[in-house]
Amino acid sequence: MIKINLDRVMLERKISSKALAEKIGITQANLSILKTGKARGIRFDTLEKICQTLNCQPGDILEYEEKTDV
Repeated sequence: MIKINLDRVMLERKISSKALAEKIGITQANLSILKTGKARGIRFDTLEKICQTLNCQPGDILEYEEKTDV
């Protein structure tokens, strides 16, 4: 499964959801969907804008975790 670490990166960079959404040109609602992991996908241009704004790599935001069946 893919884990989204956007909240952590935003906290490290001290940027609010509102500010990030404005800078990358998406709504706060869509950013929230992405942050909570409820998004079914992300456009590469959106990912690129996030990385440019936060000065990070895609791997800082997206992480692969093995699914554990409990």
